[in-house]
Amino acid sequence: MLKSMMLALATLTALSGAALSSPAWSAEKTVQFTVDGQKVVGTLALPDGVASPPVVLLLHGFTGSRDEMAIPAVKEGIFHRAARMWAARGFASLRIDFRGNGDSEGAFADMTLQGQVKDALAALDFLAADGEVDRDRIALVGWSMGGAVGAIVAGRTSHTLTSVSLWAPGTNMPAAVALLLGPDVLRQGLASGGKPVTAKLPWGAEVSLKTAFFESLYAIDPVAEIARYKGPLLVAVGTKDTVVFPQPVSGQVLLDYHDGPEELWVQPMDHAFNAYEGTEMVDALIAKTGDFIAAGLKQR
Repeated sequence: MLKSMMLALATLTALSGAALSSPAWSAEKTVQFTVDGQKVVGTLALPDGVASPPVVLLLHGFTGSRDEMAIPAVKEGIFHRAARMWAARGFASLRIDFRGNGDSEGAFADMTLQGQVKDALAALDFLAADGEVDRDRIALVGWSMGGAVGAIVAGRTSHTLTSVSLWAPGTNMPAAVALLLGPDVLRQGLASGGKPVTAKLPWGAEVSLKTAFFESLYAIDPVAEIARYKGPLLVAVGTKDTVVFPQPVSGQVLLDYHDGPEELWVQPMDHAFNAYEGTEMVDALIAKTGDFIAAGLKQR
């Protein structure tokens, strides 16, 4: 799951020179829409010189935000980097802050899995109504808990997705949160009667979450939800991932329940795609995902 988690738990050949030398985007702007009366903020990146481009929705992980964690060597967020590189390939993108995160409204303590699903579904509606991108060519990318949300959204959205790419996606959410916060916190959260429970994250930061969050982990199963999505599915996992594990079986289970074109991409990477070692694996993942998105567009 998770942007900030990498600060403690984490310990590509770059895109082609032609792609990197191309103008990345002609416009990157802040956009917003509302969900249940609260503002959701995102960044829409548009490629240079492409009319009505295809677009990618990016969903961040637990405690993350729309640019995602910064790669130490280049001081650039992984989602920001992906948006820039994909713009060079002619793809627009929208990366959002889930409510309670980043610049979006709401309190983090009120976060639930269902709430993030609503935010992502609303983001797809926003893109379908936006006149600057092609509403019929929308792809989705989610990382960690955002990957779990992405699997659920793929099964529920009324919009046709040209592809779905899930990076180190959560598949057993109660187990993942118990590992992250501790089983005692999970039990306390379920029994707190709606009062916030404070937990310390492995890197020292603290978060407060209410009963609804802990209950939501059991209310939706990403593996069951992906069965309703029939389009192209890429699941990218790392054999060094200590957050969503064991791998690759944790990723394979999504493919086992998915009926359609699919690929499991397994690499010797951690949950942050070896970002603390440099950009090589991150860039390889971005390039691989870009290729998968492009292939999905050709099937339209």
